[in-house]
Amino acid sequence: MTEKLQLDEPAEGVARLTISNPERRGALDHEILDALAEHARTLDARCLVIRGSGDVFSAGYDIGNLSEQEFEESAERLVAHPFHDALEALEAYRYPVIAEVNGHAIGGGLELAITADIRLAARGVKMGMPPAKLGLIYGHTGLQRFIDAVGVPRTKELFLTGRNLPAERAESIGLVHEVVDDAELENAAVELAAEVAANAPLSMRGNKHAIDTLNSFSRLTPEQERELIELRESCFGSDDFREGIAAFAEKRKPAWKGR
Repeated sequence: MTEKLQLDEPAEGVARLTISNPERRGALDHEILDALAEHARTLDARCLVIRGSGDVFSAGYDIGNLSEQEFEESAERLVAHPFHDALEALEAYRYPVIAEVNGHAIGGGLELAITADIRLAARGVKMGMPPAKLGLIYGHTGLQRFIDAVGVPRTKELFLTGRNLPAERAESIGLVHEVVDDAELENAAVELAAEVAANAPLSMRGNKHAIDTLNSFSRLTPEQERELIELRESCFGSDDFREGIAAFAEKRKPAWKGR
């Protein structure tokens, strides 16, 4: 769809999207964001990996080249539509998403990373949110993602200081799940993605949906609670559950059907 967002399949059941915009340090422009949204809606891999190319994950929104005359309208249009649309599509991906934070993740690039379900980071990277240093008031949907990931106190720290955090500190506050030596990150991400993709697809879809529903509402409506109960009950009559039990008893690799 675009050379700036490259797709490959590094392992069975795994799709990998690489942001390739080195001249702009992985900045997210309309072309990349539209392609990301389209891939998130059409791919059916059982695990999706997002990473950057070279030594950077993403430097965030690509607004540096906008002229003074078009800045206000164009900057708002980039943030409000394609960026929001791409992250919404990524969040809605029905299977697990892994962010392989191979390089610095700044601003919108960091928000892209925390949209993933699981995040691995190279030891040498830095992560930060610079709105306080740019005069930017961040969007409420983005702020909510950070609150969900690291809580209110750490979100305030990120957005009110504008500091870039080293990977180890990012791990300690929950921005990433694991820090890996730089040279080992790619293999570690592929191995994790392959492990995830080998799990029962019915279970991954159901559990991800249930977790996201519970996290999105402080109190479930009776309809939502009934839907989650029916979702849980449905697995007991599924081919995947019967196959999982049989494979466990027979000490063999399960052959999932996704139903």
